[in-house]
Amino acid sequence: MNAILAEAKSWIGTPYRHGGSSKGIGCDCLGLVRGIWRALYGEEPEAPGAYAPDWAEAGGGDPLIEAARRHMVEKPVEAMQPGDLLVFRWRPSVAAKHLGILAPENRFIHAYEGHRVMASALVPQWRRRVAAVFGFPAIPPSALPGISPQGGRLADTTLRPRSATSAIEVER
Repeated sequence: MNAILAEAKSWIGTPYRHGGSSKGIGCDCLGLVRGIWRALYGEEPEAPGAYAPDWAEAGGGDPLIEAARRHMVEKPVEAMQPGDLLVFRWRPSVAAKHLGILAPENRFIHAYEGHRVMASALVPQWRRRVAAVFGFPAIPPSALPGISPQGGRLADTTLRPRSATSAIEVER
């Protein structure tokens, strides 16, 4: 859990870019999760392929939840813990299409369209849209030396921009 949160926190400030998955350069919510996976486990278990911003409305099934079930451990929403993957569904009739990592103090880290990767409060408007929760698999010990698994409050974290022109954003 600490390594997952530490890696997720290290993405805060990354600009939103549809289809991206590069820390500090650009990512969407799936790209954030893909980048965390690569940092902790190495190669991604499957490639997502190209997808349009309206893929959930245009496609069928529930591809984000189905993919998470193939590679992660599903848990009841009531059992979610910091470090878990949250999958959000905007409306009951469409596929889930947003992802975030649960953080301490009722917050979650996500790439938010029109913004950057940020920590947001898991307020009732977000909480009622949680469609599924997944725990990451155990992290191989060999993956941990490069990660600084430091806890602490997100709001108290000192964040420095990656360059003079990039801004760090933490939603409160």
